[in-house]
Order: sequence, then C-alpha cells, then structure tokens
Amino acid sequence: MPGLLLGDVFPNFEANTSTGKIKFHEFLGNSWGILFSHPRDFTPVCTTELASAARLSSEFKKRDVKMIALSIDSVEDHCSWSKDVMALHPEQAASPLPFPIIADDKRELSVLLGMLDPDELDKDGIPLTARCVFVIGPDKKLKLSILYPATTGRNFAEILRVIDSLQLTAKKKVATPVDWKPGQDVMVVPSLSDEEAKKLFPAGFTTKELPSGKNYLRYTPQP
Repeated sequence: MPGLLLGDVFPNFEANTSTGKIKFHEFLGNSWGILFSHPRDFTPVCTTELASAARLSSEFKKRDVKMIALSIDSVEDHCSWSKDVMALHPEQAASPLPFPIIADDKRELSVLLGMLDPDELDKDGIPLTARCVFVIGPDKKLKLSILYPATTGRNFAEILRVIDSLQLTAKKKVATPVDWKPGQDVMVVPSLSDEEAKKLFPAGFTTKELPSGKNYLRYTPQP
C-alpha cells in the first residue's frame, strides 16, 4: 500500500461511523485492531464478508482485537445495510452489527491509506475501494496488510489464523511455518543459536537434517 509500510505508525484519523464519531487511536485503546475496507454498501460480496466477520466477532474479541469496517457510503446507508448483513445468519438477525463501519463517502481515508482499486469504478467512473485488511498492534503500528481486488472475497478464518501468529511471534522468538494452526509446532527463529534456544525453550527443539547440512529448520512445541 503506497505510503504505509509494515512498522509504520497507523494514521490517527477522525471519522464518522455507524456508531458515532471516532478518533482511531482512542478507538483502539491498548488493544489490537483490524480495519477492513469494502467497495460499496448493498453489494453481494461485501455483504457476505461483513456477515462472516460479524459471526466471528467473538473470536476477534477473545484475541483482544477491535474490529472496524470502511465503505464509501454514508452513515445512513451503513445503518440500513447492517440489517441486511445480520440477516444472512438467522441466529443473529435480531442483533446489531457488532462493529462500526466508517463512512468514507468523500474517499479521503481511502486515498490516505492507498485503498482505491483503479479497475473497479462506480457509475460515475470513480474508483471504488479495494478489499484491504490492516492489522494494527497495541503500539499503533501496522503489523499486516493484505490487498484483495473488489471481485474476490476474503477468508476471515485465515485472517484470525494470521492474527494468532502475529500475537504469538510478537511475544516469543518463534516463527510459524506454512499452514500453521494454533497448538502446532513452531519454528525457532534463525537469529537464535542452539544454546540460546535450549534456554528459551525448555521443551527442547528438533532439527531437520537437510542435504545442505545447514541446521536452520528447528521445530519446537508452541510456547
């Protein structure tokens, strides 16, 4: 995303949302945060995505992650659209959407964060927002960014898996291998010597023998 790199402090923007005006850093407090953008209200893919995010909101809360969406329509449209979103899962149809939606009807925030999709235009020929995902840490720095085109819906179960990895690796000197899920073995980071790893990981670690003879694949139970 142009102008916003991993490790950058996320902009402390002010915005109107479906639940009132916010200042982003105050909204986050000391929690993690996820901001996910949508091309437009009352559109099919966006509606399924928000419904999935709403259904998984308790999982995000369990991980101390505050959720907030963004679309380029008005607060009034957001409030009306939210009822459609919640109706997709009958068990939650009577409940309010469990997170706010930013009203970026002037596209100011979309431009600031580099979220516009030049290939997807509205009826006036103006670019819509792409499907961006930003994960922000308690230090207000960007930890993850993913950019999907408007035509491809996101997998929120995968986003939860990534957050599990981010939160684990922020505290422990490990990395998570391909397709890792919580509870599975993790990898000792290359910057640790074997002696340091023995001290840090009482459960020990195993090293996979490789043709190169280099001992860089070291697995340890998730700490």
